[in-house]
Amino acid sequence: MNIVVIGLGSMGRRRIRLLQNIAMHDRIIGVDTNEIRVSTISEQYKITCYKSLAEADETIDIQVAFVCTSPISHHTIITECLTRGWHVFTEINLIADDYEQNIRLAREKQLVLFLSSTPIYRAEMKTITRQLQDRKLPVNYIYHVGQYLPDWHPWEDFTQFFVGDKRTNGCREIFAIELPWIIKAFGEVMDIHVIHNRITKLPIDYDDNYLVQLLHADGTSGVLCVDVACRQAVRHLEIYNEQIFLEWQGTPETLRSKNLVTGEMEQVTMITDYVREANYSEFVNEYAYACEIQEFFEVLQTGKAMQYSMEEDVKTLTLIDQIER
Repeated sequence: MNIVVIGLGSMGRRRIRLLQNIAMHDRIIGVDTNEIRVSTISEQYKITCYKSLAEADETIDIQVAFVCTSPISHHTIITECLTRGWHVFTEINLIADDYEQNIRLAREKQLVLFLSSTPIYRAEMKTITRQLQDRKLPVNYIYHVGQYLPDWHPWEDFTQFFVGDKRTNGCREIFAIELPWIIKAFGEVMDIHVIHNRITKLPIDYDDNYLVQLLHADGTSGVLCVDVACRQAVRHLEIYNEQIFLEWQGTPETLRSKNLVTGEMEQVTMITDYVREANYSEFVNEYAYACEIQEFFEVLQTGKAMQYSMEEDVKTLTLIDQIER
């Protein structure tokens, strides 16, 4: 199988590195319009890189594409890949441009169109979701996810990549990352109340923090705090009612549950691997990125149902639009 990774920025590099371990017997190539990236990635990962999809397609018989460019450009690249007859793995899109067209195109051509939703594949999120499945009563939760925007990619100017753009802003990306697993764990969102404003002087044209109250179908209520203002990277979750107290602080070893008999907080035992990449927050688990790539290939080879579909993402993006308004 020949695999093309489109977009050789930080996410594209991550996917290439993981693919070289997961799809060792397949050929991986790269595409990017930036000549420096093409040269650098060719040398660093020992793969052939091209400056356009047309050039790559003329040279190699491609079957699979990984779309790792800025989210603004995803929809047009996805359309081109599907038109060329390639199965597609796409990073989160943040905007719903051409969704219906691309979903229809994938169906017509019998191609897999797979959307990344990394937290769904984290052991902590799967464990939390499983523990909440048989709850007899609604729960409350408080979840804060935030990090100061200039610290996201300290090696580059944040105004020069997509989180600096209002349509694909940093808060919107956090919502798009977190809401899919939140909805799977707590249920469909029935109502929201939102407070948002500016608490920094960052040169951005969108609000830098959101306090969102969510009401779920079974009566569960949550407060989701999202920001690009917090000087300490934070991911802190508490879930509680009279029958359960769960706490998580972003890494596998910090998922803890209260033993209601002894009164002690105990670490929740999970089977997981934790791999951290240099330069990223400790909350970023590379193993989850590998798991969703493996899932993509299983969908491709066996036809199994996807855990998170483009159709579901339409609902998520509509909810984010409502939050931002």
